[in-house]
Amino acid sequence: MIFIYTSCATSDEAKRIGKLIIDQKLGVCVDSWPVNSMYNWKGEFIEMPHIMLMISTFESKLELVNDLISKTHSYSTPLIAGVDVCRINRAYKEWMMSEVV
Repeated sequence: MIFIYTSCATSDEAKRIGKLIIDQKLGVCVDSWPVNSMYNWKGEFIEMPHIMLMISTFESKLELVNDLISKTHSYSTPLIAGVDVCRINRAYKEWMMSEVV
């Protein structure tokens, strides 16, 4: 299992991307929450709110999720990061296996 993190410009964008992931059975769950980001972009300091997504899925779906986010995201360079999860409980894993194809 992995978590895939990405941030979205708005809650509407986060909901749209999350729904696509669930509808296409690329992830079992998409969590979201507001974050505030600070970074330099093209030499300018930026501070702005975003909506963070955490997608629960299998390693085998990483590239498909990456492609979906890349094609549908409003940012020219969105973060798409996969984080390995060492352990999950059996019941959750069985549910994941029945939902993610």
